[in-house]
Parts: sequence; structure tokens; C-alpha cells
Amino acid sequence: MIAIQLNRAYSSIREEVKRNSIGSKYQAIKAQALSLKRNSNSRKLNPLKSPEIYSYVVDKLRCGWTPEQIAGRLKRKHRKTVICHETIYRYIYSEAGRHKNLNEYLPRAHKKRRKWFGRKNYRKGIQNRVSIHDRPEVIETLTEFGHWEIDSVEGKAHKGGIHTFLERKTRFYQAGLMDNIDSEEGARIQLKIFEELPKKARKTATFDNGKENYNHTKLRSILGMKTYFCDPNAAWQKGSNENHNGVLRRYIPKKTDLTTIHPVVLDAIVEEINNRPRKCLGYRTPNEAFKEELKSIK
Repeated sequence: MIAIQLNRAYSSIREEVKRNSIGSKYQAIKAQALSLKRNSNSRKLNPLKSPEIYSYVVDKLRCGWTPEQIAGRLKRKHRKTVICHETIYRYIYSEAGRHKNLNEYLPRAHKKRRKWFGRKNYRKGIQNRVSIHDRPEVIETLTEFGHWEIDSVEGKAHKGGIHTFLERKTRFYQAGLMDNIDSEEGARIQLKIFEELPKKARKTATFDNGKENYNHTKLRSILGMKTYFCDPNAAWQKGSNENHNGVLRRYIPKKTDLTTIHPVVLDAIVEEINNRPRKCLGYRTPNEAFKEELKSIK
């Protein structure tokens, strides 16, 4: 009779009574209290169900932040873990997240969550690898000049690439075309970029664990630089470079055949990026900040 009056299935009414009864009695007020308690616990288990956290996460995704950056910033702000970056990723690729196209705000905007295979083999091949956790703390403060982040942008069908460099303090950005994403090409471009700089302008380099960075020891032996490596699958640890690569992608979209890009065109794009004023630099441009630093070390 209740199911008919409420136009609900009999099984739904049975489950409600079974779930929210205390002892053998069902009381609507107490049933509502039990339901609210379960919802509260659910929000604790999944912080995205909190309207405040949900709004913050979505807003920062739209600003181009990665899930790691969002989770890390919340932890810094609240001095405790508020949400795990994996929780954000799971929501992005959930049915609700896909319906909102949240994956489009990720740096690489994959339609499906990628499973990373093979990186363990790469890490095993990196000789004299030093973890980012052993990097001097002064590098984190952004107060010392000469510390670089290095990354790569792949071309269509993994053919060719762009090796990118970012000086952390000044946000000065550099890039070079790679015929192949391998250790020889990586070392060639790294030496080409850094050989032109004074020693005090090239103190350290921080890499990911890609195969193009196998020959990082050449920077040590030839130029006297110290080299460090991010944790596996932790791109946020060199987030400034990642963000600049996202800007580069506005000019050179994904699936572009990079073999068609002329070095002069790439240089012009990088120059335009370096001539944009930045709030973190007091609205100086990276070009201006970098040149000022070069003058101060002479």
C-alpha cells in the first residue's frame, strides 16, 4: 500500500525500512537523522562531496592547476591533508567528471586515465640518479638564481619533441627541437642551452625520469652542474615548467607534427612567452628578470 501511494517500487520501501529502522521500529525523524549521518561520513570519505572543496577543485582545474598542485596547496593552507590528488583524478575520470569534461583542464587532457608502464625500466637505467628530496632547500625558496627545471613535449605519434628549460627564480623559458626523444638528443640540447650561460646561471637541473635524461651525468662532468630527479609520476614537482609547457601548447597543439616546426618559429614563440609580465616577478617579464640576474653575477 505504501509503495503504491508513493509511486515507488516495493523493494525500495523495503530497503528503506530495513536500512533506517532502530531495532524493529521505523520512525521517520530517526531515519532522517541516520541518513544525514551517513551522508556526512560519505563526505569525509570523499572530500569532493563537500561543496567548498568541490568548488575549489573545479575552479583550480579551470585555472590550469594539476590535481597534485591543488592537493598540495590545500595541504599547505590547512596544514593537513584535505584531499589526495588521486581522489581528484578518480573524480575527473568518473562518470560525473566525464560528463563535465573536467579532463580537458588537465595539462595533457587524456580522455582516459593513462596507465604508466615502462617508467620503472627507465629509472633503472638512470645512473647516479639523485632524488629531488636531496635537493638543497634554498632551491624551493626561489630566492637563488641558476636552478632549472627540464621537461619534454612529445610530437605526433611520439615522433620528435621539444626539450624545455625553465629557470625557477626568473621564470625564464627556453626550448629546443629534438629529432628523437632519447638520451643522446637530450644531452645534446642540454649542453647547447647551458654552455652559453655563465657558471653561476646554471647551478642545478631537475628532471623527470624520461629516457631523454639518461645522460644527465654529462652536465655534471662537462659543466659542473648538479642534477636531481622527481619522484615517478610526480610532474607537479617541477610544476613551473609544466605550466609553461601548457602555454607552449597554445601555440603548438597536441598531435602536431613537430618535424614541421622550424627552429625560428619555436624561438619566436619562446620569446613571446618570455616577454609577458608576471605577477610573481612584480610584473617584470622573465626576459627582464633574467637579464638583471645575469648583470648581478658578473
